[in-house]
Amino acid sequence: MIKRCLFPAAGYGTRFLPATKAMPKEMLPVMAKPLIQYGVEEAVEAGMDIMAIITGRGKRAIEDHFDISYELEHQIKGSSKEHLLDDIRELINKCTFTYTRQIEMKGLGDAIYKGRVLIGNEPFAVLLADDLCTNTEGDGVLAQMVKVYEKYRCSIVAVQEVPMDQVNKYGVISGKEIDSGLYMVDTMVEKPEPEEAPSNLAIIGRYILTPDIFELIEQTEPGKGGEIQITDALMAQAKKGMVMAYKFKGRRFDCGSIDGFVEATNYFYEKSKEK
Repeated sequence: MIKRCLFPAAGYGTRFLPATKAMPKEMLPVMAKPLIQYGVEEAVEAGMDIMAIITGRGKRAIEDHFDISYELEHQIKGSSKEHLLDDIRELINKCTFTYTRQIEMKGLGDAIYKGRVLIGNEPFAVLLADDLCTNTEGDGVLAQMVKVYEKYRCSIVAVQEVPMDQVNKYGVISGKEIDSGLYMVDTMVEKPEPEEAPSNLAIIGRYILTPDIFELIEQTEPGKGGEIQITDALMAQAKKGMVMAYKFKGRRFDCGSIDGFVEATNYFYEKSKEK
């Protein structure tokens, strides 16, 4: 049903300088796999096979990663290392990768709007690769959200509880809980101060959006930080119709931060030793 997944990947990754001076933060490896590959695998698990990636200057490594490297293939063909390319070869064969650029950094809402030409008039997922999610006991986060979408046919944001002193890092929602872990959104605020936050339910980098979101982004004025915020467009959508917030099952690592990146690396390393 939902075939396209949008990856906003045009940011500078300033928290990882100088590593990200010449390398996209989405290509930072957790173990031997870049963050964006984890995201594409999650989207494929959820039934999507068209990956729409919003890039910017200095991001060519993403395009090269999801392409065949003939020299490398020739060098390791028949060797003990050839199997290391199995996962990425499978993704390249399964998926279509499309790209466009965000010329200026004007916020997540603007990055999603730039993807309109790649998405068309159909519902789609949005995945922020530096939010690395895993669920060892069932479906990945996007697959869980697709099931919610199949029932309610509206935009959905993934949320998790965070400490109140951290709500100013996130978009925060409040709403009526209509099922276990599922909320009908009535308030959505971008990076509120703790005393102004409507709850501690923070939006993380997983969305399913209906195509009317593009027109709502068009009508959205710059908000917090002078950027076009997707939370503002979603709040307008909630007022006109319905937006759901889903408290997902699994674990999320904020790999946009040094602490979260190290935590994710340690977690996946320990998991690899269990195999």
